[in-house]
Amino acid sequence: MAGAVTVPAKGTRGSAGRGARPATDHPRSPHETDRPLRVAVVGGGPGGLYAAVLLKRLDPHRQVTVWERNAPDDTFGFGVVLSDETLGGIEHADAVVYAALKKDFVRWDDIAIVHRGTRHTSQGHGFAALGRHRLLEILHERCHALGVELRFRTEAPDPVLLAETHDLVVAADGVHSTTREAYRDAFRPTLTGHRCRYIWLAADFALDAFRFEIAETEHGVMQLHGYPYSRPSPGHVSASRSAGPQGRSASTVIVEMREEVWRAAGFDDMDEGESVDRCAKIFADALGGRPLRPDKSTWTTFRTVVNERWSHGNTVLVGDAAHTAHFSIGSGTKLAVEDALALAACLEEQPTLTQALTAYEEERRPVVASTQRAARASLEWFEDLSRYLDQPPRQFAFNLLTRSRRVTHENLRLRDARFTGSVEREFGCPPGTPPMFTPFRLRGLTLRNRVVVSPMDMYSATDGVPGDFHLVHLGARALGGAGLVMTEMVCVSEQGRITPGCAGLYTGRQGEAWKRITDFVHARAPGTAIGVQLGHSGRKGSTRLMWEGMDEPLPDGNWPLVAASALPYKPGGQTPRALSRAQLTDVREQFTAAAARAARAGFDLLELHCAHGYLLSGFLSPLTNHRTDAYGGSPQKRLRFPLEVFDAVRAVWPEDRPMTVRVSATDWAEGGTSPEEAVAIARAFAAHGADALDVSTGQVVADERPRFGRSYQTPYADRVRHEAGVPVIAVGAISSWDDVNSLILAGRTDLCALARPHLYDPHWTLHAAAEQGYEGPGAVWPAPYRAGSRRPVTGRTDAPKPRLTLRGPRQDV
Repeated sequence: MAGAVTVPAKGTRGSAGRGARPATDHPRSPHETDRPLRVAVVGGGPGGLYAAVLLKRLDPHRQVTVWERNAPDDTFGFGVVLSDETLGGIEHADAVVYAALKKDFVRWDDIAIVHRGTRHTSQGHGFAALGRHRLLEILHERCHALGVELRFRTEAPDPVLLAETHDLVVAADGVHSTTREAYRDAFRPTLTGHRCRYIWLAADFALDAFRFEIAETEHGVMQLHGYPYSRPSPGHVSASRSAGPQGRSASTVIVEMREEVWRAAGFDDMDEGESVDRCAKIFADALGGRPLRPDKSTWTTFRTVVNERWSHGNTVLVGDAAHTAHFSIGSGTKLAVEDALALAACLEEQPTLTQALTAYEEERRPVVASTQRAARASLEWFEDLSRYLDQPPRQFAFNLLTRSRRVTHENLRLRDARFTGSVEREFGCPPGTPPMFTPFRLRGLTLRNRVVVSPMDMYSATDGVPGDFHLVHLGARALGGAGLVMTEMVCVSEQGRITPGCAGLYTGRQGEAWKRITDFVHARAPGTAIGVQLGHSGRKGSTRLMWEGMDEPLPDGNWPLVAASALPYKPGGQTPRALSRAQLTDVREQFTAAAARAARAGFDLLELHCAHGYLLSGFLSPLTNHRTDAYGGSPQKRLRFPLEVFDAVRAVWPEDRPMTVRVSATDWAEGGTSPEEAVAIARAFAAHGADALDVSTGQVVADERPRFGRSYQTPYADRVRHEAGVPVIAVGAISSWDDVNSLILAGRTDLCALARPHLYDPHWTLHAAAEQGYEGPGAVWPAPYRAGSRRPVTGRTDAPKPRLTLRGPRQDV
């Protein structure tokens, strides 16, 4: 968010001031004026009203008009939650609004989760809420005081006409924005529907915490989200409808369930009154037998709104018109208010309107994208709530609290050490041991912690032989404390290489070179396991080294490619030959020969690479397998060859040593592997003896469209773990030890594989232990490195802290 918005000193605006002109003048184009003086706001929700307040307050000469189709007290929902961060911005920008809000805030610290008759409470969360009606009243009063014109029960003029007759149009007209639709080609919106129905209601009493209640009914799982928003002091009677009849205490109650549950329970045939009564009966324990109160309440589905652009000419989107975030993280009003703050600040800071709108979008887009990722994670968690019902009670509560990845293990430990400690004990953490440093057993191998150095292609081998670079690279990471260090994809044949620099296990010399590395790890980093990942490049082979042009064909010296089907990876790339039956047998034997060499080389674990579009992955995806024989067509037929290879490798791999399989759980492309198919693939490999699934995504087709973000692939591992019932390794932008602890303790994964963090810091795991104050068997420093187990002092830390902040006189309008 931009810095504090301040009111200009007297004399800086006036008839001769910068950008000033009589209100009756014909408006100039946005490119001709640096200060928009005639402003139209479409939509009288919190975002639109607050934008009007700020714009008028910052320049009293502005004519600001708000069009709202509904009456002043018509609104959707009951209570509004605002964060301390948002409130701080409001306080700096307009102390009058903040003071009014502060009088009506209900604050609480607890979140209560009730599941199967057990309540678990976590403290220290710090919420502030008030009635939505009261929030609007405060903003209405401030608009009137400042001279903003409010036109209720009035449809806004056509968006094109508004743009022609005003310097600035602020479109705050919500998720169904008519302004956005009028300029659809410019804003390019995407609206995504979701799988749950929900209804906003109220209860005329104050819940004692932010409450989540789970109801397992004969029709399916339902959930209640509730929080207090009005708790009048003794003798106080509020005039606001939001406080309930006669100003009594009130709480927002949202009831949510999957669409199929909603229909099975008969809600689709009920009127409002019947729905409200039924919800009150289902959640009678949470409500203490009290009724629920509607306010034009209807069942609806949430829609995620994303726009490629937020401004067009002199029209700009704010709030739900620009973006939506699921109510389960309480950020809708927060985002709208912060949009208004940022827009007003950018209009003050930038010399022209065009630059201001560009700056506004550049400032807000990353914040909104992060919030939408968190909201989507929360939304999907509740959509798939039934997946977690059988978790231990405290782990279930921890999983719910950390569902959006905004609240983490460390954050929750600081807020409520008692609760977090109880979750850790139930999980089995020894005293003083973070979850990531608990051991994990795979077949005959016990890993001392849950950290895996993910396979990373180094493209530094000569004739497939790993050399000194590989010894230092893998040796350094083994010394760095991870429980398991994985090699890069080691190719099973010369033809199966990705690049000329790829390592292999198709000759005895290569096997001896790998043994040199495993011997070093076992001797110098005892307790660290080392695993080998075997794979074949398939149609993605015969390409340049990564830093010379990733996935680009070699300029010369190419070798022929083979794949499930004769489809090039990229347009203009080499077309592979579809494998014949005889060649399938040859490839299978190449895998078994490499596995036998890997066993003799002393590897502790073997992973079969069936992901990222390489040969075996190419059989699994319908986008890359167009075969019409026994190895193509249905999911079962596409699985046939990868399973044959797995069985052959398992037969020669030592019985006590584990095998894992890396899969791409989605192709990030239409028509590719579905999440349901990914679970079926995992089940099939587990049934054939896989000890764990390494769940990655994508890289199967060149035109994929991933949704990147922090820990963005972990939901796929989570689903495989719970639905296939097999241990999993999660990967994908896991970058902090806090993320690892959170994912492990929530039960979303068993192991976490990290790549780039281990390139940045080979001793990432040991440093994670030091930063958490952990000393134990899960993170053992090599004897020569023990002096480095404490963070070095880097500078003076005893400087006196500032005690006073002097402020100039406050100016207000």
